[in-house]
Amino acid sequence: MSEDPVRANSFMLDVQKVGKAYFREASGFGSHNEVIENWLQSDKGVTVRTVQPGNMKWDTINLKRGITSDQALWKWRKQVIDGQVVAARSDGTITGFDEKGDPKIQYSFTNGWPSKWSASGMNAGGGDVVMEEIEIAHEGLVRLL
Repeated sequence: MSEDPVRANSFMLDVQKVGKAYFREASGFGSHNEVIENWLQSDKGVTVRTVQPGNMKWDTINLKRGITSDQALWKWRKQVIDGQVVAARSDGTITGFDEKGDPKIQYSFTNGWPSKWSASGMNAGGGDVVMEEIEIAHEGLVRLL
């Protein structure tokens, strides 16, 4: 199979209870298992190491963009801060678009909630864009495209 790698220029977060937001950076699309080691002694007295999968963990999704006047992501995080985690939990998708605006890759997450929200520092003397970052903890991830 010889296909070109996927190139994505922008990413859209679409959360059922929050709405849509566009980002320049997206990461954290993965999972891993803890590794459980077992050491056994064979009949001949030889020590043998075996490994098996333990608990599975989903990576936290991380999204970054230039901050806008839209406060939907902050309000979503505020629900968690205020102890309304059940209300904040939502399914969503993250879609990566190419330079033409065509969707090229998409992930769907289950029962996500914002575990972190932050904004970069501000400097009146510089021309830097203030960045917004959100981390989404979730209970499952599926690649759709």
